[in-house]
Amino acid sequence: MVSKIQRRNKIKARIRGKISGTPERPRLSVFRSNKQIYAQVIDDQAGRTLVSASSKGITEGNKSQIAEMVGEAVAKKALEAGISTVVFDRNGFLFHGRVKSLADGARKGGLKF
Repeated sequence: MVSKIQRRNKIKARIRGKISGTPERPRLSVFRSNKQIYAQVIDDQAGRTLVSASSKGITEGNKSQIAEMVGEAVAKKALEAGISTVVFDRNGFLFHGRVKSLADGARKGGLKF
């Protein structure tokens, strides 16, 4: 039987085989733990993180609302850094719930993907 982690890693590898971040269109990667959610905008060619945001320190609202705030925060930082379009990497997680809320928040904040 395949565990949840093994399943996610398999999906993650399949996604990462198809997408990668360039300097013109970096990758917006999402990581979701049980308590927090993190987002990074990554240039894979240079191998470095350009901007990042996390839910640490945000206490008001439920998890989905917090994820939307993180999406808006990463979008604001990315626009300040001159990044307007990204490719979305859900990192093996289903595009549902908190991951979808983060994506909606990033779109609301001005990012295009």
